[in-house]
Amino acid sequence: MINLLSTSITAQPRPAVRRLGLIARWGLQVVLAAQFAVGGALKLAGDAQMVDMFTDIGAGQWLRYLVGALELAGAAGLLIPRLATLAALGLIVLMTGATVTNLLILHTSPALPITFLVAAGVIAASRTIPTRRTRTASQ
Repeated sequence: MINLLSTSITAQPRPAVRRLGLIARWGLQVVLAAQFAVGGALKLAGDAQMVDMFTDIGAGQWLRYLVGALELAGAAGLLIPRLATLAALGLIVLMTGATVTNLLILHTSPALPITFLVAAGVIAASRTIPTRRTRTASQ
């Protein structure tokens, strides 16, 4: 006897829908990687605005170099399928720190780091949600 409820829940998405989801996720990964690559490069290059921002934070310029290197590593990781989930999780941690810093130290809007945090969260979640396999008749 066929259980209609279990077959409808475990059915695989149509190939076109899966392909569209894959394209959307990769598009988001590429855009987010580009954002972090530019931000990391500006920090490492010593852009005046970045130097001033990290001076205002008060932890020293070593933090600017660390954050810049982590942003570049995260950007590269987003583009490598085996590392994309780990990179997204690392960027979530980094953007959590940026959000707290903007709120408590710089007293500026945390909208940009929150946006990046959410985007990284979407990437991490979409890459770690297991696909359901169609149940066989024996189960």
